[in-house]
Amino acid sequence: MLDIKNLHVKLEDEDKQILKGVDLTVEAGKVHAIMGPNGSGKSTLSYVLSGREGYEVTDGSATLLGEDILELEPEERAAAGMFLAFQYPVEIPGVGNMTFLRSAVNAQRKARGEEEMSSSEFLKVIREKAKDLKIDQDMLKRPVNVGFSGGEKKRNEILQMAMLEPKLCILDETDSGLDVDAMKLVSDGVNALRSPDRGFLVITHYQRLLDHIVPDVVHIMSDGRIVKTGGPELAREVEANGYAEFKETA
Repeated sequence: MLDIKNLHVKLEDEDKQILKGVDLTVEAGKVHAIMGPNGSGKSTLSYVLSGREGYEVTDGSATLLGEDILELEPEERAAAGMFLAFQYPVEIPGVGNMTFLRSAVNAQRKARGEEEMSSSEFLKVIREKAKDLKIDQDMLKRPVNVGFSGGEKKRNEILQMAMLEPKLCILDETDSGLDVDAMKLVSDGVNALRSPDRGFLVITHYQRLLDHIVPDVVHIMSDGRIVKTGGPELAREVEANGYAEFKETA
């Protein structure tokens, strides 16, 4: 599904290489987790895949379902089936949550040549999904993320994911700022979206999130490279021993 080969990335305005040859394949139906210390390149990888400005790919490739995504605009990557849940979701004053979500859903459906969702159909679907995620109906009427708690913002992103039904979901440290109850709700929402034709790339510092979203594969990233790959037990090893060993390997 997602195939990354020898990906090298630097900041556009600086001669500073951040990713130094990342190789990664995420298969449909699988959850891959990336862990690593601060500054290892985890979030940079998510930004580059989603098309954020400020980064320059100097070597390597990244394809989604066989399509070169590095040549696409961010909205084209989204239409191709990619979704990024931010570490710190932004507030959008003046834009209602329902309006934002319906516009996003129909923009992607239009880009794929599908019929747009009617107002009545959209309302039925979003109310059902919001109920599953324990999102109050009042949140749907408020401006996007404005006045939301950290947990509400993350649940709102999972609601966006549920509505957009992407092929590849990238979660960039979605556990940041969440208490135990909020993390459980967000994780339940992610687990409900797991399916044989959808892949997940979960980026996190800590093993605790992976107690709830149990990955198929765990990768350790250090100094811009993936230095070790294993199963869920690798995350527990990091929890017990830290990243010192992997920093030395890098």
